[in-house]
Amino acid sequence: MKLGQTSVVVFLSKVVGSALGFLATLYFARELGAEVLGVYALVLTVVAWLILAADLGVGGATIKRISEGTEQGAYLTAAVVWTVLLATAISIAVVLGQTVLEAYITEFEQYVALSVVWFVVAFVFAKLFYRTTSRLLKGERRVHIAGLLDPVKIGSQSLLQVGLVVLGFGLFGMLVGAILGAILVGFIGLFWVTVRPARPAKRHFQSLFDYAKFSWLGNLKARAFNEVDILLLGVFVPTQLVGVYSVAWSLAKFLDLFGTAVRSTIFPELSYTSTQESRQAAAGLLEEALAYTGLIATPGLVGGVILGDRLLRLYGQEFVEGTAVLGLLILAVLIFSYQKQLMGGLNGLDRPDLAFRVNAVFIGLNASLNLGLIWLYGIEGAAVATALSTAVSLVLAYYMLSQLISFELPYAQLARQWAAALGMGVVVLAGRELLETTELISHNAIIVVSLVGLGAGIYFLLLLAISREFRATVDRNLPVEIPFLG
Repeated sequence: MKLGQTSVVVFLSKVVGSALGFLATLYFARELGAEVLGVYALVLTVVAWLILAADLGVGGATIKRISEGTEQGAYLTAAVVWTVLLATAISIAVVLGQTVLEAYITEFEQYVALSVVWFVVAFVFAKLFYRTTSRLLKGERRVHIAGLLDPVKIGSQSLLQVGLVVLGFGLFGMLVGAILGAILVGFIGLFWVTVRPARPAKRHFQSLFDYAKFSWLGNLKARAFNEVDILLLGVFVPTQLVGVYSVAWSLAKFLDLFGTAVRSTIFPELSYTSTQESRQAAAGLLEEALAYTGLIATPGLVGGVILGDRLLRLYGQEFVEGTAVLGLLILAVLIFSYQKQLMGGLNGLDRPDLAFRVNAVFIGLNASLNLGLIWLYGIEGAAVATALSTAVSLVLAYYMLSQLISFELPYAQLARQWAAALGMGVVVLAGRELLETTELISHNAIIVVSLVGLGAGIYFLLLLAISREFRATVDRNLPVEIPFLG
């Protein structure tokens, strides 16, 4: 399968999954309110940090070593043994620290009779199981199959969660549905894993460790980007505002779906090319990835600034408070998308030590800025901290990668994407003013869907008109020929 087609398959899979998650979150927000969503977000944040501790970089090391194509079975077994041992140790620590965890998420006991500890432990094992299956598929360069599992997982989780909430189980139903959904799809994914376990030697564990000792900080960086703000908000602001912030985050991260799809597709190919050929041979893959990383997030930023308040009003009037936060988080996601692409280049070229340095700078800056700005400005401060720290790490990642290989930034293609996005923005802004002035449509959901659909159509038509490269890329990856594109 071509890289472009694989990226599209992964992207569309993530879109379907995110759409299902969006509808489920919309229902939960209206049915249960911002405080319950805030409690749920805090539980997921704690789980994410614990999984990071239970992983310690073995996930990235597994994808890297298996994608190299040698002794895959031994690396599989070594990775599973490592993960199970660490997950068990982390779970024991969670149970022993039950009092601390219950004190942090104090509102949990108002909605669920059982201790939050047991849900956290179950979540850790369920998510690690699913992630291990997905990583094995990515290591085998079956990224499109791993991508297709995402909407199945989110769909399964959403259906189970909604069903349990309808039956009156509330927060308990959301948690149980998410856990069962991850386990179910983890088993489904194993059907496509062709690597079979083999007895590992000490050198296989050592090889994983040699890569993981640097790459674990990349996972910490991802957690810092996604959850350190929510973790600190849980200390400084009411749980209701945590719920507002988490909804804004979910909307912002939706716009990184295509960038994530490109990264997921490129990394194993870049790793394989740099190993089998040369580092410089991978430069073309990197340049192509950078050209399309912001394809969706760029117009998303423009549209998010124009329609942010109406998007958040879909969840309920109390969520409109996060309008400014939404714009800042979309900007942070756009910057982070390019930064992750460069970091994928460093890791794919087997230089996790350089990625380690970039991640260390990002984590330190992100944590310190979040701590100070949340204390001063609340949820708006968290969004600003995330955007600033991401921008600094982007510059540093570019410098590090440019020392290894020669590559050109696709300035012309990026400029065309921005031109199309700004043109789209003018049309959407005019459309919003027309609808609000004439009151042709008064229902907020209809206005949002209409303007988002209009904006998407205008953006892609403009980009097709002004970008020969984009037309050629679309034509190359379509299953049929279209004369206009050719």
